[in-house]
Amino acid sequence: MAKEFPLVPTEVNHVSTKFRKLSGAIPNPETIQKIEKLREAESVSMRGQPPVIWDRAEGVNVYDAYGNMWLDFSSGVLVTNAGHGHKHIAEAIAGQVRRPLLTTYCFPNEARIKLVQKLVSLAPEGLNKVFLLSTGGEAAECALKLMRTYGYRFGGDKKNVIVSFSDSFHGRTLGAQQIGGIAGGKAWIKNLDPEIVHVPFPDGFRCTDTSFELFERTLAELGVKPDDVAGVISETYQGVGPNFMPKQYAQDLRKWCDKFGALLCFDEVQAGFGRCGTLWAFELYDVAPDLFFIGKGLSSSLPISGVISSPEVMDLYGPNEMTSTHSGNPLCCAAALASIEVIEQEGLVENAAKVGPVLQENLQQIKSEFPDIIGHAPGEGLVAGLLMVKKGTKEPDYELAWDVINLCFRKGLLMFAPVGVGGGCVKISPPLCISEEAINEGCEVIREAVSEAV
Repeated sequence: MAKEFPLVPTEVNHVSTKFRKLSGAIPNPETIQKIEKLREAESVSMRGQPPVIWDRAEGVNVYDAYGNMWLDFSSGVLVTNAGHGHKHIAEAIAGQVRRPLLTTYCFPNEARIKLVQKLVSLAPEGLNKVFLLSTGGEAAECALKLMRTYGYRFGGDKKNVIVSFSDSFHGRTLGAQQIGGIAGGKAWIKNLDPEIVHVPFPDGFRCTDTSFELFERTLAELGVKPDDVAGVISETYQGVGPNFMPKQYAQDLRKWCDKFGALLCFDEVQAGFGRCGTLWAFELYDVAPDLFFIGKGLSSSLPISGVISSPEVMDLYGPNEMTSTHSGNPLCCAAALASIEVIEQEGLVENAAKVGPVLQENLQQIKSEFPDIIGHAPGEGLVAGLLMVKKGTKEPDYELAWDVINLCFRKGLLMFAPVGVGGGCVKISPPLCISEEAINEGCEVIREAVSEAV
């Protein structure tokens, strides 16, 4: 079970830099009092993050109401690709509010019309239909539904198998957790779908066999016939790492799906809109999926997600057969359009590609300083991680990862807490507008925290 940050006022060392400002007790008594009231009325599951009440956030910084400022290496769990509180996005939302038009159900609105056209223009050729939703989990459920429906519609009753990967995460709803490969989240599901299977993810660290032969051999060991596979789904990079598959593996997987008539689906919820230094992270592999789904960084703000594929897949369901109450919400669509405009006009994909290597170099240096307790430091663009391990092993050290993030928090660097499953990762994912200077400062804080934690 993930740890809960204690509500104990702790005096911190005074910090005053261009990107961080801290003084006094963190959290202070006023913050503790407010969070205690929150906890009285909210489930325990919401207690997992460092105890700061966000008052405002701008660019790469998060502020509380007491003069403290954190450098944000979380992007609010990989949401604020365009930066926190970007003026253009805020004005787009405010303009929609002033219209006023706050919801339209499935009735069309102007922002929705423009957004789906924009997304089609950005997608690979042939993937020219979009279905907008609210959350990444909802999009994962939709992708599962479409792969299954496509399989039996065009391949017969036996073409139902969905292949996913170990340690994958696609959301917390019933279908999303079943296609996810983290066993710890599934105890509540008493009747797991036998036709959703998992194969090892070739991350090159915990799974050292990165050959595509392992994929084929595992399916054979599970008794899965390739012709019965309706779809293969993978995060473009696994969020527990971030773990990336080898380029050749991805290309072999694309060929395998073509050979056996299976849909290849990428989960781009964390990865899309420039995070890896390319607009879509699957561009790193030089492959195009048959369908993919998006969220988080799509709007840099409000909840919106979507599934993108060809008409052959997206039109499997007729009018009113595949809808969502908040699909194409005008506020969310306006925010998404504005966020895409910012990412394009300010060259944020290019910035991720430019300053990403600075982040990777810093983390590799930290890993080299602590080789016994940092097992792996994967990354591309502006997503990276330090996989903390028990000394001299590959076994995740969740306590150490938690300690590092807690120490960083008390030094003015904000990251989201690791869950008690997966890779024991200190995850790093700043807004794409971050500078090389800010990256260097944040990485120095991480180095100090690791040193103190061990």
